[in-house]
Amino acid sequence: MNLFEGIDPAIVEWVIIPVLIFLARICDVTLGTLRIVFISKGDKIIAPILGFLEVLIWLVAITQVMENLNNVASYLAWAGGFATGNFLGLRVEQKLALGQMVVRVITVEPADKLIDRLKGHGYRLTCIDARGTRGKVNLLFLIVKRKKLDKVIDIIRDYNPQAFYSVEDVRSVSEFDLPKSEPTSRLDFRKLFPLRKGK
Repeated sequence: MNLFEGIDPAIVEWVIIPVLIFLARICDVTLGTLRIVFISKGDKIIAPILGFLEVLIWLVAITQVMENLNNVASYLAWAGGFATGNFLGLRVEQKLALGQMVVRVITVEPADKLIDRLKGHGYRLTCIDARGTRGKVNLLFLIVKRKKLDKVIDIIRDYNPQAFYSVEDVRSVSEFDLPKSEPTSRLDFRKLFPLRKGK
């Protein structure tokens, strides 16, 4: 069955087919970009699903190109879809803001106020007294969700615009809960059945 029956063949060849190739290419490249992100995060479920859809759409698009080798518009649609797909894939990945980031802060000024502000916002961190080329410095390490990275950087810049900081992607972190989030039933259970040390 011809899906384009009744439509001018010239319009199908020079407009409809290239547009479909363009859209298909956008979809498969966007999915490919997201697949790479999920692979870097170690995801074993979403990444294969995205890979399946990516290749399926790619096969549909390349089939149309191979059937229209004499059509220059198909080549332009293929290249344009690839470029647009890369852009959209990165934009979607930025909006999703997946994963964790490690932030390192080096400051010459005493970091007590900065530590208090970060703790006040619920961030856990480690502070180390270190020595740089110009003398003593404070070195801070903290792991934050990528969605909250901008907020952390704003706090750092507000505290000390001259502070040096670096940000790196983290593939995985150990899971832990804050003490206040520990369920009370577990504490009550321990009180009811206290453990006795052996003699």
